[in-house]
Amino acid sequence: MKSKQLFFALVILLVLLISSLFGIAYGANSIMGKQATKLSKLRADSNALDTLQASVAKNKQDIAKYSTLNAIAKNIVPQDKDQAEAVREIVDLASQSGIAQLSSITLPRSQLGVSSTVPGTKTNPDLTQLIAVKGMPGVYQLQITVTEDKKYEIPYNQFLTFLSKLEQNRRTAQVSSITIQPDPQKPGLVAFTLVISEFIKP
Repeated sequence: MKSKQLFFALVILLVLLISSLFGIAYGANSIMGKQATKLSKLRADSNALDTLQASVAKNKQDIAKYSTLNAIAKNIVPQDKDQAEAVREIVDLASQSGIAQLSSITLPRSQLGVSSTVPGTKTNPDLTQLIAVKGMPGVYQLQITVTEDKKYEIPYNQFLTFLSKLEQNRRTAQVSSITIQPDPQKPGLVAFTLVISEFIKP
């Protein structure tokens, strides 16, 4: 009888031992799974940081590489919309082209002091009269209309010279619209209207 009791006690002990081993194995497996997930996340974070670090390093190289280009762009594109300077340059270029007098130089109507579309705010005085250039953030254009009416008609070759000088000037580098009216009585003389875009990066 004692040997049977001992046998049953050993069987129960063996079952408990096996159950404990399974429990320990399951617990260890769960812990290892969690650690593997953490390790995978840490590796992903590490790769993301490496990519970000490489991107920052490249951006720094690009800034250094293009700093000269940025300085040139600042010198080429005016930083302000100095209207008096723009008008003076147009008049000087006309004079250099043999045009003694222009009929008119017209600038867009100013919105200075007028409320913007955002309630409680005013139009930025640096941006009034300007139109944003699509695809070039921070760059604006001021449209200037230059007119030479029939009263002050000029020879066509002087008009071409004036046009060329305008397009070589940093403030008036783009002529966006040209209207020419030849004199029916004197075919060599023309009146004209030009729309010039002055580019500005305030």
